[in-house]
Amino acid sequence: MRKGIQRAGRIAAIALASTLVIGGSANLLVQADAATPVTAEVKIDNFSFGPVSLTVAPGTKVTWTNRDDIPHTVVADDKTFKSKVLDTDETFSYTFDKPGTYPYFCSIHPHMTGQIVVK
Repeated sequence: MRKGIQRAGRIAAIALASTLVIGGSANLLVQADAATPVTAEVKIDNFSFGPVSLTVAPGTKVTWTNRDDIPHTVVADDKTFKSKVLDTDETFSYTFDKPGTYPYFCSIHPHMTGQIVVK
């Protein structure tokens, strides 16, 4: 009988410790997410955006970098964002705060298209 009580006490202690660890980990994860800025990158290369479609969480800052020798722009179909003309190695950044799908294109070369999905 005494061994049964001791065993039940150990099981309860392990369950309590597991709950504390899981709860503590969740809080650390939230704090790490809040303290660490979330970023993503799209490269402009060979007259295309890469990746063509990028999925990010709300609050993510996306940066486009022009790796071509030709100038390009980044313009949202709905005009939510619009870069200046980007020469080689220049960048443009935009932070996506709201969920949704944001298709965009290069206004100089309209056949160049991409999209950012925020969810």
